[in-house]
Amino acid sequence: MDPMDFLEADELLRFFHCNKTEMSCMENPHIFLNQLRDHNLIPEDSYKKVSRMKSKDNMKKGLYDILDWLEKERSEHIYVFWRCVFKDTIMNQYPILRELRKSLMDGSFHFYTQLPEKVEQEETDERKRKGTSEDEEGEEKQASSAKKKRKQRRRSGCDLEEEQPGPSSQLTPSHNKKSKKIIFSSPLKKGEKSDIWTWAIYKSQLPVTCGVQKGMLNKDRLAKGEKSIVVNRKWYTPTEFERLAGKKNYKNWKLSIRCSDTPLLKLIQDGHLKSVRYKGGCKKSKRSLFPSNTAITVINGEEDEDEEDRESLSERESSPDVTDEEGETEEEPQTSSGQTVFKVTCGALVGTLHKKRFASGTCGKSIRTETSWMNPEEFMREVLTEKDASWRKDVLWEGKPLSVLIEAKILKIHSLLCTCKLCSRDPNDLDNQRNDDDCCICKTEGEEKLVECDECPRSFHQECHLPHVEDTILEDDAPWVCTFCVFRRNQQWRYSSELERNAVMTHQISSHMLECQYLLLSLYSADEEQTFATNPSLYLGDYTSLIKTPMWLGNVADKLQRNHYQSVGEFVSDVELIFTNCASYNKDNAEFLAVGVRLKELFDREFKNAFSIHEDAEL
Repeated sequence: MDPMDFLEADELLRFFHCNKTEMSCMENPHIFLNQLRDHNLIPEDSYKKVSRMKSKDNMKKGLYDILDWLEKERSEHIYVFWRCVFKDTIMNQYPILRELRKSLMDGSFHFYTQLPEKVEQEETDERKRKGTSEDEEGEEKQASSAKKKRKQRRRSGCDLEEEQPGPSSQLTPSHNKKSKKIIFSSPLKKGEKSDIWTWAIYKSQLPVTCGVQKGMLNKDRLAKGEKSIVVNRKWYTPTEFERLAGKKNYKNWKLSIRCSDTPLLKLIQDGHLKSVRYKGGCKKSKRSLFPSNTAITVINGEEDEDEEDRESLSERESSPDVTDEEGETEEEPQTSSGQTVFKVTCGALVGTLHKKRFASGTCGKSIRTETSWMNPEEFMREVLTEKDASWRKDVLWEGKPLSVLIEAKILKIHSLLCTCKLCSRDPNDLDNQRNDDDCCICKTEGEEKLVECDECPRSFHQECHLPHVEDTILEDDAPWVCTFCVFRRNQQWRYSSELERNAVMTHQISSHMLECQYLLLSLYSADEEQTFATNPSLYLGDYTSLIKTPMWLGNVADKLQRNHYQSVGEFVSDVELIFTNCASYNKDNAEFLAVGVRLKELFDREFKNAFSIHEDAEL
């Protein structure tokens, strides 16, 4: 992989700036200069001037001046420069170029990304120099001339020979030793085997593929949740790279993107890669898919903060532990287990508190229930109405009040002056907190728009939801209601009497599309690790030798969307095949076997509920 394919122009220019001196010290730079001249990178007069120099010191100074001129006048051609000097024939002549290319490949060049600011010489010094008398200049010239006469040839820090050899001496064996050809291959000894992600050359980036698409993965960017895969000098998130490869239906980049035929999921599990859930720059939209005549009640969160919370926030206003006042939240502190989601209760009410959304008792809708997102104060008021009630002591985590997490600095209360989006009173910022930040189905946010339900806190990508949300539907400004909510709204009156399972299996699926979509989305939502979302044969080498007919949720969803099923029984048969295959393949893997059993029980339970099947009527 060529470093030019994954490095930006400013990085290459900064790298050039930091290595001009080293390159100017190369021995016999004539071939190097010829290469630059052949690519029209240096002026002809400068080339001739330096090429005629006999003194090695003068040649080094002249070469440095050429490189300095190139940086200032030809910086837009930095890609051309590095590509022409990184040719094998050129690098075979100059070891320094081999070292520089290696530095770019293994990522050690990032040492140069933090440089002190360049300081120009003060004007007063310049004037002092201009004010030097002619007599003083004459004396300096005489002294310099005398020193030159007495000066004997010495070796500099980067000189290896005393004088540049003439044309005849260059033909002697001592100066015509053939350079060893550079070969970029495995650093392993013959017969050794190792995974490429352990090689030193791939310390900071890895070559990855998704189908036939190739790219270079930057490990640090992946760990920060940034765009981390570069293709032709353009950065992509893993989800975007997956779509670029035409694999968007896989919906799990950790399995579809591979390094040396190994899914990234395995590298993450083995600790070779670190990954966070991608936030991206996704925009949310609320659009109509199903007609809704129900009034939507939105909690706008504009109530005044209670006195207790104000006092607490004021105490922390000058504390170094609160978030900064520039509108950005601090990096979240990690607990010993890295926990960022906490199950909380208040009386009989249950919810999950998400650390990244927490700002204070009344800022940041950080607690999610089945029906909505709430801030801690709202969550508490759903159950308690007493005036002396306090979210700090009445909202519990593992039987302990939330104040325990605050005192341990696991949860941090934002300053009263904080201007981040969690603390903002802007209606748009408040509205964005009403729904999930990630897709309910694929568990990622990605770069696509998230379509938000107006009756529940769920969000979906257009193609993750069933049925898919078409672009034409997005143009409608009416409220949008997801399949989960439509199903529950209609379930009360859909079936007036209980049905038998056998009879349901023979029904035309066109009359029961809503139930089947609801069942499949329920499985997707419950499959937190997306274990059953994609084709298992893509990441399990021996799967097809043990399982004759692979089946996965993505395949069922695609067939359901394309109306390939004729009856409810055909749909159920494919879903049950997923669990049958899981049980057959994972006989000796209790962990995955248990996941399959749990999802099968969920499907059976929801199937009976969806079609009002009486238990005694089951086979």
